[in-house]
Amino acid sequence: MDLRERVWQSLRGVRYPGYTRDIVSFGLVRRVEVGDRGVTVLLGIGHLAPHVQRAIEAQVHHVLGALPGVAGVAVEIVAADRSPHRTSRQEGDRPPFLGPDSRTIVLPVASGKGGVGKSTVTVNLAVAVAQRGRRVGVIDADVYGFSIPRMLGVRGAPGVVDRKIVPLERAGVRVISVGMLVGTEEAVIWRGPLLHKTLTTFITQVAWGELDYLFVDLPPGTGDVPLTIAQELPGARMIVVTTPQDAAVEVAARAARMAETVNMDVAGVIENMSFYRPDPESPPVYVFGQGGGRRLARLIDAPLLAEIPLDPLVRESGDRGEPVVLGAPCSPASRAFLAAAEQLLRIGESAPVPS
Repeated sequence: MDLRERVWQSLRGVRYPGYTRDIVSFGLVRRVEVGDRGVTVLLGIGHLAPHVQRAIEAQVHHVLGALPGVAGVAVEIVAADRSPHRTSRQEGDRPPFLGPDSRTIVLPVASGKGGVGKSTVTVNLAVAVAQRGRRVGVIDADVYGFSIPRMLGVRGAPGVVDRKIVPLERAGVRVISVGMLVGTEEAVIWRGPLLHKTLTTFITQVAWGELDYLFVDLPPGTGDVPLTIAQELPGARMIVVTTPQDAAVEVAARAARMAETVNMDVAGVIENMSFYRPDPESPPVYVFGQGGGRRLARLIDAPLLAEIPLDPLVRESGDRGEPVVLGAPCSPASRAFLAAAEQLLRIGESAPVPS
């Protein structure tokens, strides 16, 4: 094994802080140069938080400095937009929202845990924003637990035109999901690298066209997917979904801390299943406690976008593929989703114009 191969092997032992995967499989090592004066490693981690950059750089110096035959180690850090899959393509072959002048607002939706209604929030926010005349896309990144196609009411497989995947569309929302590529009852059993490749394909090889907003429905937890999103879509802003109960707030706070780790801002908090009213005249019943969303918003210093009531209409609408903002636009839940969408539109209006 020559020195270059030993360098790459050693770099596969460098873990991303807080994760089990290495920086090579995450695609963070852009280039390795081996010469008489030592080894130079180009790392595409400029989009990450400074303390994460320092930790990775220190690990690289440590593992390579211990290799026999390495005279010295130099590390260069560049931004994510210098990744090979972008610089090697012609400009016209890239999705418009990846361009340097893009004003697309990318909004990953995270929950930290399952069962809080994250996909329901994603679908209804996307439709509500589209109803306001914006061009909207949704990536269903919850590969193992995909539900966006059913909730949005899209059926069939996407087509391919000019070697690009053509997303399906409903209610003005363009959407892509693994659920369009496998059977509804088929289990997806993939390791991390294949998951990473699938998500980068959804981002870069889908004929999205011009988008004003791109929602990304993340899987539960703080695993590989958010890191891939941060790497491929620097500038994304996370929406954190929780229920009022303390346990959900605690886990959702971890998702927000994960966003901080990958240098991703938090656009806001949505509290789902906030309260239940048996009838319009009844006082609210706080089934899962009260005020969790507000506590989380204060804890992570982010705005509370909405408190969505617990309403059977939301579940019924999602099951039949008609988001509640379409099927029952005057319901309390729909009004809450629409209010949250208005806040997201203000985020778009306040976004800086690319120079």
